[in-house]
Amino acid sequence: MGTALLYGLGTAVPLVIGAFVGLRWSLPKQVLATLMAFGAGTMIAAVSEELFGPAFGQAGVTVAGLALFAGAGLYVGANHLLETRLGASALGWALMLGTVLDGIPENTALGVTLTESGGLVLLVAIAVGNVPEAISGSALLRRDKHFPPRRALLLWTATGVVLVAVTVAGNLLSDNLSATSISTVQAFAGGATIAVLADSLMPEAYREGGWWVGLATAAGFLVAFVLGG
Repeated sequence: MGTALLYGLGTAVPLVIGAFVGLRWSLPKQVLATLMAFGAGTMIAAVSEELFGPAFGQAGVTVAGLALFAGAGLYVGANHLLETRLGASALGWALMLGTVLDGIPENTALGVTLTESGGLVLLVAIAVGNVPEAISGSALLRRDKHFPPRRALLLWTATGVVLVAVTVAGNLLSDNLSATSISTVQAFAGGATIAVLADSLMPEAYREGGWWVGLATAAGFLVAFVLGG
């Protein structure tokens, strides 16, 4: 439980720090885009190495594939609903939604993975990915005059607390879950992560970044892959 708590904090603290930075300062677009691209690279490695890969190996293509599409579909559907209701102002909320919808299954999978002496790649990917998402989301929320910065920071902090809680819960419940149930959680988290990458994180990174953004993505992938090796 102690390790799960530390890993959970390792994903939540960068989230809150990123939210604070986004609410207080305006980072250069190129810097933020590079962070997003690097985080996307780490998350790509995490999906293949610690989420969908193990799930596919244990549960097979049917179970893992259905869970993958369920995770992606949940995020895509919720994000579409958000955009329909909020229009152009939805991006900040979409990034927060992405943090929640992919963060809960990801952190649950992180807690479960710890029972198999893994999780380092996933920890790095979640932590690095949370920073640009929080900075971007909070910076966009800051433009909303009806959403005070203090309220926004409290909301991001509450999100961080939830992520810590689900990491610990995933670790505690892992002994009572079947191998197929664990694989389903992992594949679902992988699907949600892929959807966030394709729908929000990578498009924003490539729109705001320069010619080096592709290199930053490759660097993030390499770092996460080496850590998992």
